[in-house]
Amino acid sequence: MADSDTPDTPRLLPDAIHQSVRPGTALLRLETRHAREGILDGAWWPRSRDIGAELPSLVSALTDHVGPVTRVGLDATAWEGLPTRLTVDDRVVHIDSFPVGDDTVLITRGDRDYFTLLVIPPDTTPDAARAAMARAVRADNITDAHQILIETTTDPVRRPT
Repeated sequence: MADSDTPDTPRLLPDAIHQSVRPGTALLRLETRHAREGILDGAWWPRSRDIGAELPSLVSALTDHVGPVTRVGLDATAWEGLPTRLTVDDRVVHIDSFPVGDDTVLITRGDRDYFTLLVIPPDTTPDAARAAMARAVRADNITDAHQILIETTTDPVRRPT
């Protein structure tokens, strides 16, 4: 499917997406309402800060559910070795980096449809990560990503590998 074939239906997400991006790796959870009324559209819990290892599986999972991903916007200070683009499933995904520290990743589908995902730090405990992810996908959520992490996480502990 070419970028021009991406449906021009901004603000829609599929129902019931809560899955591991790849078994034993990151976890992705998307809002389960088509309306996308909350501040965040979902949450992503990567296992490391190595974007080359983490991003391809996220992009593949998102592509399966929302269509082709064309751009990803990330906080430059939060990731190791941030490239300007990656090839994922034979498609070039452009990577924009900003020194914002806002605990989100911005996903662009097509030319104008944006999805904002809370990024759960890799060293977050499983209980805290689940709480943050659940809060991020609530339709009535009006709390920004940074505040959700403050309110749901306590002492980060490395999760087992």
